[in-house]
Amino acid sequence: MTMSKSMLHTDPKIIVIKLGGSMLEGLDSCFFEALKKYRMEGFQIVIVHGGGPMINAELAENNIAYKTVNGIRYTSKEAVGIVQDALVEKVNPFLTKQLKSTSIQAIGLNGIDGSIFESDFLDQNVYGYVGKIKKVHHEKIQSYLLSGQLPVIACFGATNSGVPLNINGDTVASDIALAIGAEALVLVTDTNGIKIHGEVQQEVHPEKIDQWIESEDIYGGMIPKVTAAIECLEAGIPEIHIVNQYFEGTKIAKEGVCL
Repeated sequence: MTMSKSMLHTDPKIIVIKLGGSMLEGLDSCFFEALKKYRMEGFQIVIVHGGGPMINAELAENNIAYKTVNGIRYTSKEAVGIVQDALVEKVNPFLTKQLKSTSIQAIGLNGIDGSIFESDFLDQNVYGYVGKIKKVHHEKIQSYLLSGQLPVIACFGATNSGVPLNINGDTVASDIALAIGAEALVLVTDTNGIKIHGEVQQEVHPEKIDQWIESEDIYGGMIPKVTAAIECLEAGIPEIHIVNQYFEGTKIAKEGVCL
């Protein structure tokens, strides 16, 4: 991803990076070097992560089937504890340790206790134990950033009464990006951007994305990614990127906006 001049000279200099679960075990040293470079240039970074492969493996080990609904993982009552263990107890500490090993001061966080964000059921009848964010405590996240730390946030929360909830990582990342006034939202995936008929689109606009969703050229897990991107654009975040770990991929911007 190439940082634009507007990103280099505009405050606040905050980037929210969402790491797809499929990326976590195969991150190249170049990814961590890029993070260090951006931080040296004055950017503050927040990472939100998923953990799909780890979750799938643990569900299979426990003979629990899973499915996706509208690009979101349906989470049953018997599965939610396994998802929590995978994301909060395994993936989050693993990623935090990786960052620390490259001399990046990182802190592992999640939304279970409500201190980072508060959540509730998205639609229990449709998605089971899947949540949505009601409120982000931006001042808490910003306090970590001001102290020089890189927050690493697992996409898992709980209701006010303590019912655990799996939350789509792209949604968590976009909600946090909006709440803290991020300059860019970067979705790091195992594909280098939006592909249409096998060709990566370098820069696209929301109107075109809507057409591709309708024609089913965009489908599955890419739908919540581009939906979150469009919502962030509408709310005022200047740049959305869907990229690989080398920050190569697609930039999404409003029609007529020169980034």
